[in-house]
Amino acid sequence: MSGRGWKIYAAIAAVAIAGYQLIPASGWWESGWQMAVGYLGVAGILIGAHRLPRRDRLPWWCFAFGIGANVTGIPVSIYALDVLGWQGLPTPADPFFLLLYPACGAGLAVLIRRREPRTNWTALVDIATITTGIGLLAYVFVIKPVTVGQDIDMLGRGVQAAYPIGDLLLLALISRLLRGGGHRGAPFWWITGSLSAFLVGDLAWVVVGDLGRTGAHLESIQWVHRSIDMVFLVAFVLFGIGALHAGAKNVMAAVAPQPARLGRVQLVLLTAASLIAPGLLAVQLHQGHGRVTDGTAIVICCTALFLLVVIRMAQLVREIERQSAQVAELARRDELTGLPNRRAWNDELPRALESARRAGRPVSVAVLDLDLFKQYNDAHGHPAGDRLLKEAAAAWHGELRKADLLARYGGEEFVVLLPETGDDAAREIIERALRVTPGSQTFSAGIAVWDHSETSDQLIERADEALYAAKNAGRNRIMASAAAPHAVPPLPR
Repeated sequence: MSGRGWKIYAAIAAVAIAGYQLIPASGWWESGWQMAVGYLGVAGILIGAHRLPRRDRLPWWCFAFGIGANVTGIPVSIYALDVLGWQGLPTPADPFFLLLYPACGAGLAVLIRRREPRTNWTALVDIATITTGIGLLAYVFVIKPVTVGQDIDMLGRGVQAAYPIGDLLLLALISRLLRGGGHRGAPFWWITGSLSAFLVGDLAWVVVGDLGRTGAHLESIQWVHRSIDMVFLVAFVLFGIGALHAGAKNVMAAVAPQPARLGRVQLVLLTAASLIAPGLLAVQLHQGHGRVTDGTAIVICCTALFLLVVIRMAQLVREIERQSAQVAELARRDELTGLPNRRAWNDELPRALESARRAGRPVSVAVLDLDLFKQYNDAHGHPAGDRLLKEAAAAWHGELRKADLLARYGGEEFVVLLPETGDDAAREIIERALRVTPGSQTFSAGIAVWDHSETSDQLIERADEALYAAKNAGRNRIMASAAAPHAVPPLPR
C-alpha cells in the first residue's frame, strides 16, 4: 500500500477505537463495535498479505485466522449468555477465543523460521529459561487458582488453564522473535506490538480478577472495563497496519545466524528468570511461617532452570573455543592470499626437518620472489598488485603436491617446503610453478636441500642466497644453493 494508505487505515482504526468509549451502555453495542474493529484488522491483514509474494503470505494468513476466530467468539459469547442463558464453563465461545493462540503461534513460528533458516539453539535456551521462570509465576498465581478449588468439571478447568498457557506460548514466541536477528522495520514492531497488547489485556483481566471485591467493583465501572477492551481492539488493528505497510515485504527476509553473545539485557532477563523460583520459595516460607504450598512446582522449575543454565554455559564455552580456534587459525594464515603465513612457516619447518632427520630422507626449501613487483604496483596500482599475489599463490599451489607447503614469507616473497625431495625434483616442481605464474609475470627462486645438520634459519639463508644469485643473473630463473660446508649426508633408508 502507498505511504498514505496504511496511515489512512491507522487513522480510521484510531477513531473507531477511541469511539468505543462513547457508544451506549449495551452488551450488543459493545460486542458489535468490537467485531467491527476486529474484522477491520482482519481485512487489513488479508489486503496487505495479498500484495506480498505467495510464499510470504502464510504467516499473515495465520494471524488473520487467529484474530478472525477470536473476534467471532465475541458475539457467540453474548448470544450464549443473553439468549441461551449459558452460565457454565466451557462456553461455546471458548473454542473461538482459544484459536487465537495456536493460529498466531503458527504464524510466529513460520515467521521465525523464514527469518532464520538455521536453528538458533542459544536463542531457544534463553527463551526457555525466561519462559520457565514466568511459567512458574503463571502456575502459582493464575493456572492453579482457576483449576483447584472451583466447583467446575475437569473440562472447564482445562479450558480456564488453556488461556494462561496460550499466553505463555505467545510470550515465548514473541521473545524468540525479538531475540533473533533480521530486518526490524515498522511492520516487525507492529506485529510484536499487537501480540504484546493481547498479553497486556489478558494480564489486566487476571489482575482485576485477583483483586476480589475491588476487582469486581472496577469491572463494573464502564470506562475501566472498556479501557481494557480497547487494549484488545488495538491488538486487532496493529496486525492490519503491519500488513499494509510497504515494509511488510521485508519482514521475512532471511539473515545470517547470530553468534552466541550474551548482552547486558539478556543477562539481566536470564538472571531475573533464574531467581523467580528461589524468590517465590522465600516468599512462601516467610508468609507460611516455614510452610511451602507449591514445593513440587518450585522444585521442578529450579531443576529445569539449573539444566538450562548449564546448557547455556556449555554453549558459551563452545563459542569461546570456536572463536579461539578461529583466532589461532587467523594468526597463522595470510589475510590476502589465504596461505600459511611466516608464523605458520616457522612452526612447520623445524617439524619437517626433524621428521626428515629421523627418517633419513631429503627435504628441500625454495624461496620465490616475484620479479619487478614494485614496478608492477606502480604501473597498475596496489589493488592490481594484490590481485596478482592472490592469483599467483593460487596458481602455484595448484602445481604443488599434497605434501608440499606454500607460505607467504612477506611482501612478494614466498617459501615452499618440499618433503622427501632432492635438488632435481625440487627444481622440476618450481619450474612448473614458474610456467603458470599469471599476468605474464615471472619470479626468481632459490632452492636449498637440507644437509641434515644446519638449522632451519641456516637452510632458509642458503635458499635466500640462491634467490639473490638468480636475481643478479637476470631474474626469471631458478638457482640451487651449493651444499653447506660440513654437510652431513642423510642416513641410509
